[in-house]
Amino acid sequence: MTSPADVPHLTPNQINALVVLMVEARRVTNVELKELAGFTLTGKDNTKLVDLGLVDTDKNHRPFAHELTEEGWRVARQLHTAAPPKQGGSTTRSLFVVLSNLHRSLDRLRVSHGDFFKQTGATAPAAGDSRPDAPAPATATAPTAAAPTAAAPVSAAEVEALVRSAYRDLATAPGAWVGLADVRDRLADTDRAALDAGLRAMVGREDVRIIPVANTKSLTARDRAAAVRIGNEDNHALAIGPA
Repeated sequence: MTSPADVPHLTPNQINALVVLMVEARRVTNVELKELAGFTLTGKDNTKLVDLGLVDTDKNHRPFAHELTEEGWRVARQLHTAAPPKQGGSTTRSLFVVLSNLHRSLDRLRVSHGDFFKQTGATAPAAGDSRPDAPAPATATAPTAAAPTAAAPVSAAEVEALVRSAYRDLATAPGAWVGLADVRDRLADTDRAALDAGLRAMVGREDVRIIPVANTKSLTARDRAAAVRIGNEDNHALAIGPA
């Protein structure tokens, strides 16, 4: 279980930056931060978050862009377990209440923060967009049942993103071991064959380790059923991050 000691002491602005980067779930420039939340991530705030390994900042070109690291995701998910900084006043306290109830609700629904906030790439039409290029039907016709559409195949990259997101929610720290049974529970809607192929592909990543449990007597039926076959071995545990 995460304790307040696992969350570093942060200023209100640093907390706000982590929260915005979490809910956007993508790389965000300072211009976008200013437009979205009314502040930019610069100076001491940026330096501290980078030094703590919570944020990766691209300074190769302006405006600078920021994204949560694996550790940043972990801390952002657990911010509510620490006491809010006094200088944040009622605004930060209210934010922590929201984060606490968000965590509780997602845990009940068994949905990860990464999946919940994941950018889909789909955008809704702007308000007031009448879409004049859309042709009007010539005559009214009786409604017909929509033909069923096949689910789009899940790519290896999408599977890897899902696995990494599930791991972030399950692991107590980067590099900690997580059972594949728990990962599969988080990704119950993902095709088993696609998930197995994705896990096998991830073995080639420098930061990924998938291993069998040496003490097979400790394995439950659930652990055995969740194993992924790699080479000539069944593997049961996953770690992502530094060894």
